[in-house]
Amino acid sequence: MPTHGNPDRRRHLSSSPFRPAPAPDIQQFSVGDRVSHLRHGLGVVVACNEATVTLKFESGVVRVNSPFDRLTRL
Repeated sequence: MPTHGNPDRRRHLSSSPFRPAPAPDIQQFSVGDRVSHLRHGLGVVVACNEATVTLKFESGVVRVNSPFDRLTRL
């Protein structure tokens, strides 16, 4: 597991007596969902796939990468 994206998540050694941390649940969105973003405010999903969500806000169109920590479905 690469650790360059998140410094809090470390590689699990197979010889470790501890269980690995569960993978975080990635929220799924579909086109037309209304969302709230911490920085951009209210918006609508215009395109999505597993890794990114494209959102339309009053200020413009924004692409958000997974995991979607700052994004909440309304």
